[in-house]
Amino acid sequence: MAYASVYPLLSARAVARPFTYEVPDGVGRGAVVAVPFGRSTARGLVVGLEDAPPLGVKAAPVGRVLDEVPPPLVDLALWVADYYGSTPARALELVAPRLRARRGERKRVTARLAGEPPPAQLTPEQDAALGRVVAAVDAGGGRFLLYGATGSGKTEVYLQACAAALERGLGAIVLVPEIALTPQALGRFQARFGDRIAVLHSGLTEAERRDERERIATGEARVVVGARSAVFAPVRGLGLIVVDEEHDASYKQESDPRYDARTVAAKRASIEGAVAVFGSATPRPESWAALDRLELGGRLIRRLPPVRVVDLRREGGYPLSAPLLAELGKLAERGGKAILLLNRRGLAPAIHCRTCGVTRRCPNCDVALVLHASGLRCHHCGHAEPAPELCPECGSAELARIGAGTQRLERELEARVPELARIRLDADTKDPEEALQRFAAADRAVLFGTQMVAKGHHFEGVALAAVVDADTGMALPDFRAEERTFQLLTQLAGRSGRDAPGRVVIQTFQPDARAVELAARHDVERFLAGELERREALGYPPFRHLVRVVVTGPEPEAPMRALAELKAALGGDELLGPAPLLRLRGRHRAQLVAKTERPGALAARAAKALVAAAPAMRRAGLAVVVDVDPQSV
Repeated sequence: MAYASVYPLLSARAVARPFTYEVPDGVGRGAVVAVPFGRSTARGLVVGLEDAPPLGVKAAPVGRVLDEVPPPLVDLALWVADYYGSTPARALELVAPRLRARRGERKRVTARLAGEPPPAQLTPEQDAALGRVVAAVDAGGGRFLLYGATGSGKTEVYLQACAAALERGLGAIVLVPEIALTPQALGRFQARFGDRIAVLHSGLTEAERRDERERIATGEARVVVGARSAVFAPVRGLGLIVVDEEHDASYKQESDPRYDARTVAAKRASIEGAVAVFGSATPRPESWAALDRLELGGRLIRRLPPVRVVDLRREGGYPLSAPLLAELGKLAERGGKAILLLNRRGLAPAIHCRTCGVTRRCPNCDVALVLHASGLRCHHCGHAEPAPELCPECGSAELARIGAGTQRLERELEARVPELARIRLDADTKDPEEALQRFAAADRAVLFGTQMVAKGHHFEGVALAAVVDADTGMALPDFRAEERTFQLLTQLAGRSGRDAPGRVVIQTFQPDARAVELAARHDVERFLAGELERREALGYPPFRHLVRVVVTGPEPEAPMRALAELKAALGGDELLGPAPLLRLRGRHRAQLVAKTERPGALAARAAKALVAAAPAMRRAGLAVVVDVDPQSV
């Protein structure tokens, strides 16, 4: 008999350590086993073998072997736990998720939108980029930024790099922000690789997820396409990881472990001697500064479309100005498609009484209630109530709707350009993929919605792309606000004029804002140069890391006190705060933000201090979150 160090896959921090068990011969690192734990049985993961148990310890035998994880994924999970301040068990659950036993036959996951045929030949820029990637695969590792305008042919480089990995007997993982919103990318990979493709994302049923993981683990599927969790796919002999649209914030997990799939992809490639390729038309400043660049240049077929900036201070008719209506009218008359971006849901972001000045707010959160067709709703806690006809405070009928959302935009389009089919795509859309199918098949149509419409779509016949309100994100108190606005405007502009002459309209109250001005020129490099200069002066990423600690509680003072004590215990780094945040879901919040060169070490110190304070915090009803490399502060 042999002995093994096993982490029980339990989330409690009190048992966040390995235990020694007796294991039969043949059980090695990465085995998922049933282990006796207390009065019950738990799943555990073997992280190492031992010659003998610790002195004075009688090791219990494990039960049956349930599954097996490639050893490099064990290393990756333990690194995730250490870097992001989580527990090993929570991180190991990412690589060894609980799966139900099979019932019935296995079903394939397929795309509903077909892919495009491969080109006759690559451009010189594509060929050079592919050559660098393949050479790095042969050399045993590398990290690249594949940079090029929308429509410059990045996906074809991904496809041929995956083919090269397969020719060498290696596997590949391709990460995309959201599978449901990028069915064309999935279609292209399935058209090229057929049954060798597996798909992993949160929209799969448990049975589909189990079946796909089995196909990956057995080597039947050697190319995995999926959202952020696919970075942990059990691919053996990994040669390539692609992160498409690497600027997208959805690669960051918002629950413990709060990992960033882009950072994890780079680490996994390093552990397994694979190549990581990060692709975008609007790269993050972090990637632009750190990665070896492969540049594809402009579009393959046409130039990027001209951009007209409409100054809403001088134009009436919000949300549809006269210039935008004129462009939509041309489509209604001649045919064609448009994509309109308004990054707010509902009819209006708020209702406001002109008599007493009160804005209707959520009783559980410090935010305004959003007016929907069905009534008032809170987008944070889900609170809903009927829309009042009179002000609840003073009884006045003078209730004003402030701003516009996608539902109001839908009504305006119906009234002003009824000839165009209207297809809404936002968080209220029940079937995003079906909406995209309808738009692809339409002749005269408008696809409108929130930032979902700016994802990596490629539809024929899109002659117009328009940003209804470019100002929605710029005023946010976040150092990434300008970056996100620039990326959103540039990405949306890239949806127009790929196969025919196109136009772009940007409506804004701030036409001189740097993000708007440079997006209108498609000047990515100048924007990134300015952004890096500003961040270096302020000590923001990529020059320093951020670690954010948020404490929530039933009373406003307790989170501030807890963070003040934590700040005193940490010391050493630049610590900002504590500062109060908006109340959400009935709980008061405060945050402490650290700037540091060693985020993992700081997160570990914070976790240690918080474990010591845990009993007192539980008595006070406090909860805490430690977030390394947060996407917003």
